[in-house]
Amino acid sequence: MKNLNTPEILHTEMPPQSMMGMEIRRKYFPDTIRFHNPGLRRHRTSEISCHQIEEFVSISLTGTHCALDCKHCGTNVLRGMNDLSRSSKSLFELCSELAEQGARGILISGGSDRKGKVPILPHLPDLIRIRRELGLIIRVHPGLPDEETSAGLAELDIDGAMVDIIGSDQTIREVYHLDATTEDYDAVMERLNRNGVPLVPHIILGLHFGKMLGEWKALEMTAKYPLKLLVLVILMPLSGTKMEQVQPPPADEIGAFFETARKALPETEIMLGCARPLGGIKKEIDRLAIDAGLNGIAYPAEGTVAYAREHGLEPQIINACCGVNWN
Repeated sequence: MKNLNTPEILHTEMPPQSMMGMEIRRKYFPDTIRFHNPGLRRHRTSEISCHQIEEFVSISLTGTHCALDCKHCGTNVLRGMNDLSRSSKSLFELCSELAEQGARGILISGGSDRKGKVPILPHLPDLIRIRRELGLIIRVHPGLPDEETSAGLAELDIDGAMVDIIGSDQTIREVYHLDATTEDYDAVMERLNRNGVPLVPHIILGLHFGKMLGEWKALEMTAKYPLKLLVLVILMPLSGTKMEQVQPPPADEIGAFFETARKALPETEIMLGCARPLGGIKKEIDRLAIDAGLNGIAYPAEGTVAYAREHGLEPQIINACCGVNWN
C-alpha cells in the first residue's frame, strides 16, 4: 500500500507536512464553501430548504441500459435520470421543454458500451444547439471517450467532463467488467485536456469492494493535468447491486485521503461528491471534508452547514452538480 504522504504522487511541490488541510485551503481560497444539490433527487435538511430540482436536470441517453453492469452500480445511478431513450422527443426538444420549466443546466450521462464509452457522438448536433440556442450549462459523463468524441466535446463549450479515474487494473476488470487498464484512463485525460475540454475527474474511495486499492495512483494520474476541479466520492452500498453488503472504508482512511488530496493539489478545487454512505457516517465524512479543507460538498448531511460556519466558512447553496457556479 502506498504511503498516504508519499511525495511521488505530486507534480508540484507539496506544502509543508506541518500544514493541515484547512490551512492550505485558507492560503489559496476564500473563506466560502459551496453546498451543491444536483437534480438527481430532492435534498432537504433543517439548514437547506431551497433545493429546486428543476434547475439542474440529469439525462440518460440510454435509459437504464448499460453493457458493463458494474458491480457497485448495477445501473442504479441511471434510474433517477430523465430517460431520453423512452422519449419521442429529440434531445434538443426535451431540453427546450426543461428550459421552459426553469432548467439552467443539464448533466448528460448514460450507460456505457463494452469499451466503456457513453454514446454521445450521435447527439452532438443537438448538444451544440442546446448550448448555443438555449444557453444551458452542460456537464457530461462521457465514460472513456475516443478521439472523435473528445474533439466533439470541445465544440460544446461544456462546463466539464466527469470521468471516473481508476488506479487499479484489477478493479477495472473485477468491478467495471472492462477490458482496459489504468493507462487507458490516463489517455482519456490526456485526450480531453489536449482538446481543451475541462477535466472534472472523480475518484471513488473504496471502489474495490470497500478496500482502498488504486486511489493513490488515481490521484497521481489526475495530478498530472490541469483540472477544473477534482471530485472525491465514497463507495455507496446500493440495494440490488453486488456490493450492497460491502462496507465502505473506515472514516479515518477516508479523512486521511482527503488530507492527502488537499496537499497534493493545493490550488485545485476539491469537492466531496454525491455518492457516499448514508447514516451517521455521512455526517462524519462531511466534517472530515471540511477539516481537510475541501471546497464544497454535494447533498450535505444535517448539521454540516453549521459545522462549516463554526470553522469560519460562509456557505453558498447551489442547485447543480459539484463545481457548477451560476455566477
